[in-house]
Amino acid sequence: MGFGHDPSFGHSGFNFMFDIFPIIFFLVFALIVGGIIFSIVNHMRNARSPEETAYATIVAKRMDVRHYSNHNNNDIGHSSSSSRTYYYITLQFDNGVRKEFLDVKNLFGLVVEGDRGFAATKGEWIVAFERQAG
Repeated sequence: MGFGHDPSFGHSGFNFMFDIFPIIFFLVFALIVGGIIFSIVNHMRNARSPEETAYATIVAKRMDVRHYSNHNNNDIGHSSSSSRTYYYITLQFDNGVRKEFLDVKNLFGLVVEGDRGFAATKGEWIVAFERQAG
């Protein structure tokens, strides 16, 4: 028995990795591109939505802080991170329906839970709130 080449040993796993890598790469690429396209379409849909005004009560407010980090391998020990805070306001309309809206006009600090008034919404965004006395 010599040290000849045995095609069933050693190469099957290595070839498998070369065979599957393009598929995995394509799937990850497609997910990233799909996410970007979804975000753009969602933003355009909200921006093009008609503005609707209705009498409502602010029943909840919440913040969603998202952290992002970037590790730079060229600068050993150096990394950067950032965060972004999204603000949401939940309205309850006179018909009993509750819906959460993304605050795109910095209303979060100007309203409190229990405020009643006219809310202007645009798709999934709240764009104005006029508090009513009483």
